[in-house]
Amino acid sequence: MTEAVVIAAHAGLGYEGRTVLRGLEFEIPAGSRVGILGPNGGGKTTLFRALLGEITPLTGQLEVTVSTATVAQTDRSRLDYPVSALDVATMGSLARLPWWKKPGRAERERARQALGEVGLSDLAGRRFGDLSGGQRQRVLIARALTADADLLLMDEPFTGLDTTNENRLEELIDHLAASGRTVMIATHEVEQAERWDLVLCLNGEQISFGDPAVAISKPVLEATYGGHIVEIPGQPQLGVLPAHHHGEGH
Repeated sequence: MTEAVVIAAHAGLGYEGRTVLRGLEFEIPAGSRVGILGPNGGGKTTLFRALLGEITPLTGQLEVTVSTATVAQTDRSRLDYPVSALDVATMGSLARLPWWKKPGRAERERARQALGEVGLSDLAGRRFGDLSGGQRQRVLIARALTADADLLLMDEPFTGLDTTNENRLEELIDHLAASGRTVMIATHEVEQAERWDLVLCLNGEQISFGDPAVAISKPVLEATYGGHIVEIPGQPQLGVLPAHHHGEGH
């Protein structure tokens, strides 16, 4: 049986003694693709911060047994800095270097390997801001790989991508999981999450966790998203109306 890389036991998370996410009870095996479903403000970002070690549980336990890195949305990246794709990927090495040491030849070589893993070897010298949204997202994944992370936390990585780049990113996530890395993806796309190994539904508390075939149902989605559930005519899946983004944390 595959060893768990994340174990939550009666965990409650929050800030300054105020719980914002409670009832976390799950185990995530290595090499899993895990969809995290929930509304804005439902606790996805709080969970990611806890997994990164930025906050500690207020109650219970949340254990992470592997190195972890986050992959931010490319839409939130600064595009006006004169840095190359290789420069951005190399930044991942800062997480494992002493504070006084700058990345050197070995770190840049590791970054080149990471760019190769995401299919961007030929664009290493290209200015980051000149890449397409899908290419920038893959560079940010390469940055996490350069940090030698075995658990990748992706914050709505499909935002702003066209169908072609969505498919490429899904294939890359599949490849990363097949290589033994664990990938947790915060998303609003229910149909997408149904294709992954596990799903975790959050809305201030754990609503559901497990195999998507079992863990996703209309009652679960209604508890997760409130009344924003729609039947899709002629199709078996349920849909979630697009979330409204007001800039609040989630």
